[in-house]
Amino acid sequence: MNIKKKSTIKDIANVLNISPAAVSKALHDDPRISDKTKKAVRQVAKNLNYHPNHLASALRKGKSNLVGIIAPRTNSHFFSSVVQSMEEVLNKKGYNIIMTHSNESYKKECDNIDTLLFTQVDGIIASMANETINLDYYNKIKTKGIPLILFDRGENDLNVDYIGIDDYKSSHIIVKHLVDQGCKRIAHIGGYKHTRIFNNRIRGYIDALREHHLPLEEELLLESSLSIEDGRNKIEQLLKLKHRPDAVYVASDYAALGALQVLKEKNIRVPEDIALVGFGNEPFTAMVTPSITSINQHSEEIGKLAAQTFLEHMKSPTIKQSLNKKILDAELVIRESSKIKG
Repeated sequence: MNIKKKSTIKDIANVLNISPAAVSKALHDDPRISDKTKKAVRQVAKNLNYHPNHLASALRKGKSNLVGIIAPRTNSHFFSSVVQSMEEVLNKKGYNIIMTHSNESYKKECDNIDTLLFTQVDGIIASMANETINLDYYNKIKTKGIPLILFDRGENDLNVDYIGIDDYKSSHIIVKHLVDQGCKRIAHIGGYKHTRIFNNRIRGYIDALREHHLPLEEELLLESSLSIEDGRNKIEQLLKLKHRPDAVYVASDYAALGALQVLKEKNIRVPEDIALVGFGNEPFTAMVTPSITSINQHSEEIGKLAAQTFLEHMKSPTIKQSLNKKILDAELVIRESSKIKG
């Protein structure tokens, strides 16, 4: 099988009997090139199915106008909304994005970083995978002198810009709401403690219990990867306890959905028997029955701020990166799953 060779600027120049430099200038709409030549160059480029080599161009210019994005998953409205907001801001400034996702895998995350660095991106905006503990690959980005901005999930040890909501305060808001509804035995299905945002949510939950003079019981605090299946499994675990919780705060809407499925299957009334609160304000939380109370993470604002932070670094490339946090206030959207009173 013959593999068709990619057309180059030199091929266009040979057809028109002009220099490759003139072709390059015409393709970049250089005012020194006549409109007639530009039109001819574009027509030949189209006929030859020419596509610019962005990698080669980036190597020559030292700038690719590409921004690498790493998200833990793409099936989440939160992450897709963040990325869409980033793209809108970056496109207006002449940047395109290269979207990757880790699928919560540390190995895939490392592969993504290698690919983005090879592609000569001008910066990377990332949210870490659940599995990520070793920060070597993120430090590799910093060593290359490329701006690194973290959103939602990130580690202070990297000493880079971070944009997210106040996870610790979010837990206080949730626990206070459940206490106000008369709940006294509140369980927490959280993420893994090694991830900073989930650790902050766990700490917030523990401190809020103390603040409201409620006992902390180890059997009521569970860790998981927060998938729908995890939500199902963990609520089953809580239902087997001698003393069931009267409320469950879940650190993800997807796990909260799994928990709700089991509660409905077992004819356990929500919120009368067990109140339920999720996290993330995914669109489905307003559509299921009962609708799920959840924390709004301000995805569009996070995406906008992350993109603007990258652009600030491009304006002042000599500024050394440091831990600069932009923390947004949490907002609890109260729905049927936790509204017992009033």
